[in-house]
Amino acid sequence: MGEVVNVLVAVAVIVLVVRWVSSGSKDGNGAPSPSTVLGFRPKTVTPEMIDTIHAMFPDIPSDNIRYDLLRTGNVEQTSNKILERGFLPAPPPAYYTVYPRTPQPNAPAQPAATNPNAAAGPSKAKKQDNLITRYHLEARTSATSVGAEPEEAGRKAVWEDSAEKREASLRERKAQMILAARQRLLAQQAKEAEGAGP
Repeated sequence: MGEVVNVLVAVAVIVLVVRWVSSGSKDGNGAPSPSTVLGFRPKTVTPEMIDTIHAMFPDIPSDNIRYDLLRTGNVEQTSNKILERGFLPAPPPAYYTVYPRTPQPNAPAQPAATNPNAAAGPSKAKKQDNLITRYHLEARTSATSVGAEPEEAGRKAVWEDSAEKREASLRERKAQMILAARQRLLAQQAKEAEGAGP
């Protein structure tokens, strides 16, 4: 009699374990659970966590951020990973079966301007903001002629002794590259103007 009770208890335990395991792989609606699809038990992720990281790193897609947060559950760990690697890996295709793609936020709608010149103001400001004005090279552009290439544009950099000298050298090389590109653009525009002339 004792053996029969032991067998019945063992069968009941096995049935309960099988039910518990099979119920963990499906949600209440019959769909596979996120842990089954993703291959790990996802942590709780709030929209605030995603927004925090997205505000710090706007070039990282929201889906990549959410996927990493599902793994780590920690904003700091995900931020450190971005700082160390420079990117976050894209989620696998199975991720999109559980979490549909998030649409990229559109640019905020600007209020309609009654003055047509007011609407043209920001676009004019963007057009005027070029590399010459950004790096304050206006005085140097007037000093160079259209046909002349800046003399130091192709020169190899020399490793300077101090950080200040290296920074100044880098700024000068940047300026030379911008001026050289401007000279090439002006020369190309001059050739096109000659070719289009009567």
